[in-house]
Amino acid sequence: MRKVGLVTIGQSPRVDMTPEMKPLLGEDTSFIEAGALDDLSEAEIARLAPRFGEFTYVSRLRNGSSVKLSKEKLLPYVQNKILDVEKSVSSSIVVCTGSFPTIIHSKPILFPDLILYHVVQSVIGNGKLGIIVPLEEQIGQLTKKWGDIPIVVSAASPYEKVDIESPSNYLKEKGATLFVLDCMGYTEEHKHRVKKTTNLPALLPRSLVARVATELA
Repeated sequence: MRKVGLVTIGQSPRVDMTPEMKPLLGEDTSFIEAGALDDLSEAEIARLAPRFGEFTYVSRLRNGSSVKLSKEKLLPYVQNKILDVEKSVSSSIVVCTGSFPTIIHSKPILFPDLILYHVVQSVIGNGKLGIIVPLEEQIGQLTKKWGDIPIVVSAASPYEKVDIESPSNYLKEKGATLFVLDCMGYTEEHKHRVKKTTNLPALLPRSLVARVATELA
């Protein structure tokens, strides 16, 4: 059986995610999950909270709650888990759509932000990208990766029961022709709600990355 590493920036296992991803990779594939925060206490996790001006990521904890994390403080923990997981897998997936250009790896690794960018770039044409991010404070941070692609952005957390229809309609009114749900925490249900509300195509990172992962088999 082929083993794929699933490295989350929060805690594993990602029971909110793997049931949607696993069928896309096939019965001959299993996940080896690891989380950057797996070995940390509540107090240690609290010390990773972002200060003003620091790049903010958000992820899921094992108890189902979410946590805000400073990218700078988080990076060493993500790096250590990737190197550890690589000992027993053929390839890995980083469970975050943020940018990790300094990560060192010895086996194939999929970064969702790079996959999303190149897919959008290949299909957007003369359209405008509507991006939904988890947090308001991420609007000015996570959008820089899109370069010259015209974008409009709004926020709705994937880890809470929120109204995703209103931001979707807002982005459509602002000219969006294609949507990206810019967090691995968004689900197939979120994607369905966006598409139903706007009647426009939407890209879901977890399913897109899982399909690319099948090509590494």
